[in-house]
Amino acid sequence: MRQTPPPEHAVAPFTEVDPHRARQRFSIAPMLDWTDRHCRYFHRQLTGQTLLYTEMVTTGAILHGKGDYLAYSEEEHPLALQLGGSDPHALAQCAKRAEQRGYDEVNLNVGCPSDRVQNGRFGACLMGEAQLVADCVKAMKDSTSIPVTVKTRIGIDDQDSYEFLCEFIQTVAERGECDTFIVHARKAWLSGLSPKENREIPPLDYARVYQLKRDFPTLTIAINGGVKTLEEAKTHLQHLDGVMMGREAYQNPGILAQVDRELFGLDAAAADPAGVVQAMYPYIERELSDGASLGHITRHMLGLFQGIPGARQWRRYLSENAHKPGAGVAVVERALALVNLA
Repeated sequence: MRQTPPPEHAVAPFTEVDPHRARQRFSIAPMLDWTDRHCRYFHRQLTGQTLLYTEMVTTGAILHGKGDYLAYSEEEHPLALQLGGSDPHALAQCAKRAEQRGYDEVNLNVGCPSDRVQNGRFGACLMGEAQLVADCVKAMKDSTSIPVTVKTRIGIDDQDSYEFLCEFIQTVAERGECDTFIVHARKAWLSGLSPKENREIPPLDYARVYQLKRDFPTLTIAINGGVKTLEEAKTHLQHLDGVMMGREAYQNPGILAQVDRELFGLDAAAADPAGVVQAMYPYIERELSDGASLGHITRHMLGLFQGIPGARQWRRYLSENAHKPGAGVAVVERALALVNLA
């Protein structure tokens, strides 16, 4: 008997009881220089369920750097730390520190193709060393009780066959005991393309990630790459356990206000953009009193009113005034008054 296919944008019933798998349902990608703690606090005002990721932090920075690279606000939970590195011992130390600091997950970057990352022997180049990745994950898992996950590509350079991807996943899953993979549905060129070009030029292959879930049904598989709408996310969730959204979530953060209802099935009103801005005021005042710059916080908020009259004035006012000496909450209030919220 022929089965009726699900509606094109139907959301699979959200009845997942495993809290870790449930968290993977929707997440915001780790983005260098973007998803800092100010950005994450802002995003959390828009969605309570989305899993947030830090920028990639190297093991060297955590273990030997002078700053506190693990700092975050309690309101950011659920929160994952993304690590860059390839030394199992150093990664294990960092994973243990992450657990001690209260992170909900540790993620290993096996997807970044930049030259700087390759020179440190981590990121996408590690796809060619599946056993080393397995050793790294196993060392982290042995040192902590929180989930350890891997973010990877579908291939690198000429090693881009489905068989290569399956061998990598199988090795890391079996020998590294990793049960969760976030897969960027593009391969990476390790030379010849910039990181930006590597996000755009290699073609997306969603079908390959769907097939991966069919061939490894017991693993938690989330997809990343090119997701721009919640309708697209719903389509992916018909095939996979989770969706990770990157630049669209940052450049058009208002989309996040619909996530808890549309993707997690919560019976709650979408976050009001003006209310979100006002909810940031106490945080802004606290951070300014600790020496932060207003512009470092509001730069993440510029795209909030996309499509709303006054959005351009909001962006312009903040861009021109937030970095001035002494700029405070009053600057944000004046910018908000320029938005037509009627």
